[in-house]
Amino acid sequence: MTFGIGITTFVFIMAMLVIFMRPGGINEAWPASIGAGILLLTGIVSGSDIADIIGKIGGASITIMATIVMAVILESFGFFNWAATRLVILSKRSGHRLYWYIQLLCFLMTLLFNNDGSILITTPILILLLRNLHLKPHQMIPYLLSGALIATASSAPIGVSNIVNLIALKIVHMSLYMHTAMMFVPATLGLLFMSGLMYFVLRKRFPVVLPAVTDDIEERFFYKDFHPLKGRISVETKKKRTVFMLKVLLFVFILRCLLFVASYFAIPVEWVAVFGSSVLLMWRWYFLGTTPVDILKKVPWHILIFAFSMYVIIYGLHNTGLTAMLVAVCKPIVSQGLFQASFIMGGLVSILSNFFNNHPALMIGTITLTEMGLDPITLKTIYLANIIGSDMGSLLLPIGTLASLIWMHILRQNKIKIKWKDYLKVTIIVIPLTTILTLFLLYYWVQLIFT
Repeated sequence: MTFGIGITTFVFIMAMLVIFMRPGGINEAWPASIGAGILLLTGIVSGSDIADIIGKIGGASITIMATIVMAVILESFGFFNWAATRLVILSKRSGHRLYWYIQLLCFLMTLLFNNDGSILITTPILILLLRNLHLKPHQMIPYLLSGALIATASSAPIGVSNIVNLIALKIVHMSLYMHTAMMFVPATLGLLFMSGLMYFVLRKRFPVVLPAVTDDIEERFFYKDFHPLKGRISVETKKKRTVFMLKVLLFVFILRCLLFVASYFAIPVEWVAVFGSSVLLMWRWYFLGTTPVDILKKVPWHILIFAFSMYVIIYGLHNTGLTAMLVAVCKPIVSQGLFQASFIMGGLVSILSNFFNNHPALMIGTITLTEMGLDPITLKTIYLANIIGSDMGSLLLPIGTLASLIWMHILRQNKIKIKWKDYLKVTIIVIPLTTILTLFLLYYWVQLIFT
């Protein structure tokens, strides 16, 4: 047992260090998969454990991959560039108004897709947008930082916006519908508070008046034809394009709603997600003449490898006694009452997420809860407190979530430097207050509606 604990702890720490440091820009799936391979070879994680892991993450993985496929399809339609165009036009040259539209865009992208996908989609668009507005680097950072924070935190209201949330739902036997019923209102109010607080902290760094943009902004910067066109784009063409994009957006919104309907009727949500992505694929094939083959290259399959490998490592920690130790420590605290338990467990997952990333932190926290013999409402409420710690509290440091690591990597690729002190100047104020308020709101919402 001592040998197993030593090997598993070493593998976990080394995997986390490599993921955080990313030497040579290495993909996070590599250290996670190598660590998982070591635990499998040493027998710390068995074949039956692997079967259990596949059963837990299979549906969540299919759902997230289908969602990412939809995002790739929309990108090929030029949807996200079209959305960025609307940001510039609607802001009416106001730097402060642009902040709120960026917040709205990042929030909706996470709700319609997922947090990692939202970062991958919105960050390059915002960089392109801000550079073409000729903003200086110090003027770009507040928009990019606030957008990334709200995009990542926005995975809290609905479980389907984060792969680790979906996996954890399976562990606690909680439906997507119930998660949303208990979480959407408190988490959304928490996000509104977070946006307002970020604006208060950053408002002096936003330009009052943005540089003027010409009427042909769609042509020279944002416009992506979904049919080959030559010459100037007519007003009629722009109107048709807008109508088309609104139809696509409506379809995605209806599909997102159907996920919760499916969950309510105990229909596997991955069936709906796969159906929706297949319809969009056929639509694109008909409209653009693009076969689905390119999806195989564009979808970030490494996310699946990362999630599976991290789960193997967490199973190794579980098998060597970590969760048993956590149960012994946390159970007396949880027994003091739901209010104290929600804050302590939510705070614990926040701390673990910032030091070890939210994927392992939430998995460890969730497995620990399931071994305490809690009644269903208590289990689900404390689990949702863990989600708040994992999705919001984890943002205190830029290494707390996979989405944050992806965001930092994209900034480095685009030669945009953000120092930890610049990041912490915002998060040290915004994240603890937002996390505490959202935990309060969750507790009182559950008391009001479900007890």
